[in-house]
Order: sequence, then structure tokens, then C-alpha cells
Amino acid sequence: MSEVKVIYEDDDIIVLDKPAGITVNRSDTTKGEETVQDWIENKLMAHGLWLKEEDKESDFYKRSGIVHRIDKETSGILIAAKNRGAFEELQRQFKERIVKKTYLALVHGKVAPTEGEINVPVGRLPWDRKKFGVLAGGREAITRYRVISNFQFPISQKKEEPMSLLELNPLSGRTHQIRVHLKYSGHPIFSDFLYGGRKTSRDDRKILGRVFLHAHKISFIHPATNKTLSFESPLPFELEKIISK
Repeated sequence: MSEVKVIYEDDDIIVLDKPAGITVNRSDTTKGEETVQDWIENKLMAHGLWLKEEDKESDFYKRSGIVHRIDKETSGILIAAKNRGAFEELQRQFKERIVKKTYLALVHGKVAPTEGEINVPVGRLPWDRKKFGVLAGGREAITRYRVISNFQFPISQKKEEPMSLLELNPLSGRTHQIRVHLKYSGHPIFSDFLYGGRKTSRDDRKILGRVFLHAHKISFIHPATNKTLSFESPLPFELEKIISK
């Protein structure tokens, strides 16, 4: 899996830049495909850094040190720990919202106001277990946003459509949170096959074959040195191409 890029690595952590199209964690549905989890395990074995026997029942071992996840079609920054202590400390930082995450997304419509917060609970839909939605009994989910730019996008040779490029800061880490929140706000992400609407996403996919969502920046405290680290991943080529269009 040569596409995965290492942004930073030391004895305790590894920070990756994941391209779209690669699943992060192994599951029953990933048989036959290589995941980021497989990539990390192969890398650790190649460097003689395999997981310790006493850690076998821990989440650290089961997840191969991967602290959080991003969707298969989402690109960008992903953090993994190389030892159980670093893993549990980083998990604590995510849980206590010490980790600061920034995403970039292209969405349908002109978003107004230009800054705001979406604060509605998110949960798995009882009638469709593959999807999430805004549910009264869901878990607290907060996403702050800022409009970077509004523009008319040439959806076809005869039609233009208003679009907005957003900077997003999820304060919580619910599955599909950003995608669900933006759909709820009336501004689904460009080319989002799950939440963009069947016809809209079908037309979008003729232009871009993945969701326009990118994990752009992350900031956290190093689990061993206590120093604040910040990393940034630029928009990949296929997303930059859409913006330039």
C-alpha cells in the first residue's frame, strides 16, 4: 500500500496521510482488501516493533494502535500509536476534546451565515444500519464551520450551481458526523453517495468519484514529550482539480 504517506514518526506515534479509497480498520466486510491496519502491522513487523503479548486483550492490540478513524472515501490525516501507553493517552485526548481537528469540504448551495455551529445528536438509523442521522436519542455531536468561499460551479456545460468550500471543526467524533450534519443543514457534501441524495450524488459522481471531504489539520499533545504537535495535509490532486474548475 504505497499510497499511504508517513507525515511524522517517532518511537511512540506515527502520523499518516491516507488517500481516499482505503479502509482504516479491518472488519468482516474488508476481506480481500488491504486496510490501513494491515499496512501498519506490516510496517511494525518489518521494523521488529510487533505488539507485545501482554497487550493482546487491549483495544491497542485489536486496533493495531490506530487511535481514531476516517471514512474510506475521506482522505487526510490519521494518527496511530506504537505502544499501549501512547495509545491510551491519545484516546484520552480525543475523549476530552483536547485534539483539534480541521476538515475541508465542498458542499451544495450557498452557506449562510458564513460562520456557525451545528449542534444536533447523531445516531445509527434503526431502519438502515449502514447510515447515520439526526436522532432524538442519538449521541451529542457538535460541528463548527467557516465558509472559505462561495462560487458558481459548472455542474454541466449548460448548468451552474452555487457551492461553498467549508472549513469544519468537529468537537465530537461521531461516525459520519460531518456528513450527517451538513445534510441536516441542507448543504450535503459534493459526491456524497450516502447522504447527498440519489440523483444529486449520481450527477456529482460523473465529475468526482469520491466524497469531497478531507482531514486537513490536526493538533494534539505528544503522549511522551507533552509538547503540542500540529500537522497539515494539503488537498489531494483530485480535490484541487475540482476547486480550480
